[in-house]
Amino acid sequence: MAELFWKDKRVLVTGGAGFLGSFVVDGLRARGCEHIIAPRSAEVDLRQDAAIAVLLDRENPDVVLHLAAVVGGIGANRENPGRFLYDNLIMGALLMEQARVHGVAKFLTVGTICAYPKFTPVPFKEDDLWNGYPEETNAPYGLAKKLLLVQGQAYRQQYGFNAIHLLPVNLYGPRDNFNPDSSHVIPALIKKCVDAQEAGAESISVWGTGSATREFLYAEDAAEGILMAAEQYDGSDPVNLGAGFEISIKDLAELIVKLTGFEGSIAWDATKPDGQPRRSLDTSRAERYFGFKAHTGFEEGLRRTIEWYRSHRGAGSEYSSSGAHC
Repeated sequence: MAELFWKDKRVLVTGGAGFLGSFVVDGLRARGCEHIIAPRSAEVDLRQDAAIAVLLDRENPDVVLHLAAVVGGIGANRENPGRFLYDNLIMGALLMEQARVHGVAKFLTVGTICAYPKFTPVPFKEDDLWNGYPEETNAPYGLAKKLLLVQGQAYRQQYGFNAIHLLPVNLYGPRDNFNPDSSHVIPALIKKCVDAQEAGAESISVWGTGSATREFLYAEDAAEGILMAAEQYDGSDPVNLGAGFEISIKDLAELIVKLTGFEGSIAWDATKPDGQPRRSLDTSRAERYFGFKAHTGFEEGLRRTIEWYRSHRGAGSEYSSSGAHC
């Protein structure tokens, strides 16, 4: 069924050279898709309407998978609220409008868990999405993505445009962004532990108190969920993509310390923010609507990520430019 869906289709993947996007492109190739368009940001500026029009005129895609995003951890969100709001909103809004005008048959937007209200009851259910304001440190990014959900629903209602919207939890895995200025919590902790171990340091410093909780989805699993949704789901409801578990940042840090072999201590910097108090998704809708369920165990995923980091340090990463999580 999957191979038949992609047969002869022209597929545009924005952010296809990024962390999550690279796994989506791999998945498309594995399904036999022969017409994949994955331009880099240096080639097409998705903030420019004319550039998008030229791209769609030239490539004539049947399906658009919109993964491109300007993302970062808590620090990057605090330092760039205007950029994170404008770039993410304008990219998605212009791309969706041009896709509608050009007759694209299906448009999938990868949103973010950051769109949920700060105090959403755990596990987060899609019906709770509008019951409050997002956590302040990443609200501009979360709201920009949330408006793309509204745009897709409005376009479906007025134009019959087949736009679907996914809400992935925090992602991790090989090819992640390990730049300390913009990385998320798992790659940041892995880098801190590995670097401290090799330097013989006695401790590492970690933001916050460790009390906040998070859920994490292995990027290759997330890519599979995206492709399954593209193949099987045609509804207006947003759909969570997650792994269905919750772990505190304290327990996460201690687990990464163990898996990397770092023998020092963790110094918690309580002057820095914890971010949203709790995050964990109700993933039943994805399983019900298109049969998705994460299958990579968390410790196994962390081991693969640590191994990838150890073997790719110093080489630079072609995957750090885009993503879909905060």
